[in-house]
Amino acid sequence: MFGGIREGRVFAGGGSMHYISFGRGAVPLVIIPGLNDGQRTVKGSGPILAYFYRSFARHYRVWVFSRRNELKHGMTTRDMAADQADAMEQLGLNQAMVMGVSQGGMIAQWLAADHPEKIERLVLVITLARQNETLERVVGSWIDMALGGRFGELAVDMVEKTFTGKYLRRMRPFYWLIRKTGKPVSIDRFLIQARSCLSHDAYQSLGRIVSPTLVIGGGGDQIVGGAAVQEELAGAIAGSSLIVYPGLGHGAYAEAPDFGPRILEFLGKSAEPEEHVRS
Repeated sequence: MFGGIREGRVFAGGGSMHYISFGRGAVPLVIIPGLNDGQRTVKGSGPILAYFYRSFARHYRVWVFSRRNELKHGMTTRDMAADQADAMEQLGLNQAMVMGVSQGGMIAQWLAADHPEKIERLVLVITLARQNETLERVVGSWIDMALGGRFGELAVDMVEKTFTGKYLRRMRPFYWLIRKTGKPVSIDRFLIQARSCLSHDAYQSLGRIVSPTLVIGGGGDQIVGGAAVQEELAGAIAGSSLIVYPGLGHGAYAEAPDFGPRILEFLGKSAEPEEHVRS
């Protein structure tokens, strides 16, 4: 259904990175996920990822990458972009479509600025150009929860800050399960990635991005900030396109029925409106 699912590991950036690939297309679509990667890598999640990204798998060979396993304290989103570029080089993924989601969008900005030859089209999903008070407050509180061992509280707060309305109400009955399964596989891994969000600032380098770019997010985003944040990001990238869902937040990728199809339209394809993007 999704094209052959392959789970692998590539040695790049001085360490190993897990990845999942699937899909029936010939053109590569590289997806860099968000801070959830700080809780657990993509290893073992091939069928789940293939299902969530099934509309993309109809048109592309999709590659979903984790950060490398051997993260070092003090690593930045730019360091992680260098790892990503190395991994793509090792796997022969040149002139790929690239989509970065949340923290993955921060990494994708540096990838596009520092390694423009690797990107044909760029999609920046629910992300920002530089840290701000909203991000600092929210991610700072998550760091405090992790340091205090309050992992169940952390997992629930992530859900509360991400989704809105009916979608959020559907999630709340499952908070007992989310609390039980919310502990990161590696606390250090989560902390390193969370702190890299707080130091992210690619704003002055965004003018070096030459690939056609789509910025897409929620106007009520409680994690990275709303419409003004998306407008700042798009305004710093020459010729970029911008889509903002005014009533939605960080979970717009799941709540807006046309979120995935609008991305596919930008990439040059089409999809049924029920397909969504996964953070």
